[in-house]
Amino acid sequence: MNAETAIVLGSGLGVLADHLHIDRAIGFAEAGLPVSNVSGHAGRFLFANFVGNPILVMQGRVHLYEGHHAKAVTAGIRWMAAQGVKRVILTNAAGTLNENFPPGEWMMLADQLNLTGTSPLEGAPDFIDMSAIYSKPWREQMARHAGQLGLPLHEGVYAGLRGPQYETPAEIRMLRTIGADAVGMSTVLEAIQSRALGMEVLGFSCLTNWAAGMNESHLSHQDVLSTGKAAAAVMVKLLETALG
Repeated sequence: MNAETAIVLGSGLGVLADHLHIDRAIGFAEAGLPVSNVSGHAGRFLFANFVGNPILVMQGRVHLYEGHHAKAVTAGIRWMAAQGVKRVILTNAAGTLNENFPPGEWMMLADQLNLTGTSPLEGAPDFIDMSAIYSKPWREQMARHAGQLGLPLHEGVYAGLRGPQYETPAEIRMLRTIGADAVGMSTVLEAIQSRALGMEVLGFSCLTNWAAGMNESHLSHQDVLSTGKAAAAVMVKLLETALG
């Protein structure tokens, strides 16, 4: 049976794959896709069973900051659509800009700010409506499940930047001013590509750290990975309920 639902696992969230019954795995290179060299991104597709249902998991992703262009960054989305995927859950690790959204918790994406300076739709007049990029009915369903389980689940706006450097305190103040609740270096282009293909999209940010200038700590990728791994159990519980 072909999977109609897919999940993209971001930094530190690859442990979610441990809860799957995997039928087969295909590496990015085997599928003709670029491979990431970033820690926490395994770089493979998993055809699996999750709580009794078929699912396709993209374990890892490539990024603009690795030198890839927008088409390459979103190649995995197009590949999964070609496998019959109709809806996709995008996950990422992000810094939190909202004082009410502490690190270690999850934020569901209600909207996004594409600040990467590019788009996977470049080169053609693809004037795709992005007024509801993240499915409102699907978000409402997830919010209900989280409430029933007693799991904290925030909802807000994700800002996607190019990276790879973390943001400065001044940049964080700017992002807060224009309405961002979390910031990261992925997801926004994947969401655009998914909507252009007619897929239903849901997004989750694992809030791994306070953004620059919001406290005295320094940012590190290792902290992102460890916080993401610790928070993954919450997302597993939510997905088991919502997709079961």
